[in-house]
Amino acid sequence: MNKSLVNVGVVGYGYWGPNLVRNFMALPSDKARVKLVCDARAERLDSVSRVYPSIATTTDYDAMIADREIDLIAVATPVSSHFALAQKAFAAGKHVLVEKPLAASVAEAEKLVALARSAGRKLFVDHTFVFTPAVRKMRELVETGSMGELLYYDSTRINLGIFQHDVDVVWDLVPHDLSILDFLLGGMTPSSVSCTGVAHYGDLADLAYVTLYYPNGFIAHINVNWLAPVKIRQILLCGDKQMMVYDEHTVQEKVRIYDRGVRVKNSEDLYQKLVEYRDGDMFAPKLPNVEALRAEVEGIVDVIRGDEAEVVDGECGLRVVRTLEAATTSMNQQGRRVSIEIPAVASR
Repeated sequence: MNKSLVNVGVVGYGYWGPNLVRNFMALPSDKARVKLVCDARAERLDSVSRVYPSIATTTDYDAMIADREIDLIAVATPVSSHFALAQKAFAAGKHVLVEKPLAASVAEAEKLVALARSAGRKLFVDHTFVFTPAVRKMRELVETGSMGELLYYDSTRINLGIFQHDVDVVWDLVPHDLSILDFLLGGMTPSSVSCTGVAHYGDLADLAYVTLYYPNGFIAHINVNWLAPVKIRQILLCGDKQMMVYDEHTVQEKVRIYDRGVRVKNSEDLYQKLVEYRDGDMFAPKLPNVEALRAEVEGIVDVIRGDEAEVVDGECGLRVVRTLEAATTSMNQQGRRVSIEIPAVASR
């Protein structure tokens, strides 16, 4: 086992890079440190030096990956650059963490998974929601069977902005729900997807509705929008025994579990079928106050050091990109239902 210090290089210090630096720097000093931050815009690096005098900075990515002490490259740049930056990092023998989504296409994502495997390095994907206490509690309830058979997932993820310049609202916001679904369903991939969307300003869709169809009859609907007057982040997960609501912006009771459901008494006579509603209690489990990104990066460092930890790997990132690409195909064809083909060799 490798128990040495993990040296981290972060490329991209715009929106998400500072969060990565802060959380890596919060880890015990004998486990990890950020050695170098890279950004093409020198003015961004000035703030790094002011807040973290111990961290070196550079505008030269080639110099970063040439540093033999750096073990992990964390990529927090526009999606279009993910593949090239990660490819170079693997060629230099580094482990790689990539901000969501993993890549701009299935072809790129597949290549990155293959490159990591051939280089004998780890590929991690930054699906932060998987590490939130609320989503962890949701999976616990699913795995214990207390919710019964899962019926549907409904998500609303809307706000006014932030407009992206390289990806549309589907590629920007839907990865959050796809990663949560992947986590809750144990990696089950939807068999098909339907997506409709509109670009009100510019060429990129700023509003979209995505419906996912699973082989077992489970269905998921995701509403994403950059043009809403209010910010809503809410998920409804329904089982035949219990129902659950996760409201990201609620300070208390982020997860509410409802002991409610429907019973149907079958009869040969269609008109004699009786639908009964079961209305039970609601309870809100207490959740630990843990920052998801902190838990995520700590697990990544543990894995690199040879310890056991739960992380999001490249295969999960590939599954998300595969669904995103199919959703784009559907949206370009006015919502036609598109099958999601999974090659037999994808997980080998």
